[in-house]
Amino acid sequence: MIEVIAGTTRPGSATLKVAKLIVRMYNEAGASAQLMDLQALPQQIFLPSAFAEKPASFAPFQERILRAHGLHVVVPEYNGSFPGVLKHFIDMLKFPESFEERPVAYTGVAAGVWGGLRAVEQLQMVFGYRNGFNLPHRTFISAVHKKLDEAGELNDAFTADLLRTEIREFIKFAAAHKRADG
Repeated sequence: MIEVIAGTTRPGSATLKVAKLIVRMYNEAGASAQLMDLQALPQQIFLPSAFAEKPASFAPFQERILRAHGLHVVVPEYNGSFPGVLKHFIDMLKFPESFEERPVAYTGVAAGVWGGLRAVEQLQMVFGYRNGFNLPHRTFISAVHKKLDEAGELNDAFTADLLRTEIREFIKFAAAHKRADG
């Protein structure tokens, strides 16, 4: 199973729309994928006490990460970086096993011209520090609000082709880097 993580909690975000499209594209490509929407995170993980003892309500999120054959992070660029809620989520996950030798793909989204480049590169450093295997192929969706129609579908064939290529590459990459326990 590939976990597609929508890396923000912003309501109605383009990130969530793109993540849902990516899940569908994985399934169309014959790979099993599901959406992990950070809006569903339990509020208890934001209490200071969560650092000492993870709330039981967080366990399903942790288990999904540990069972995943790969992670595909869809991340917006906020203020030149990735959202704080995504970093907090990462910080709540078990160390080192959550990302250790786990394949990770990235899709950046932004209203600006660089399509989330800074956010993706910073995340690659975080996952690399945690010994994740970063897929070299990344997709950056600039002016994302112009590339999604009212129904949340891509209206840009070039971007759709980039995503399909990234997904095909990640399916092969995740299979080649399958963890011994997965």
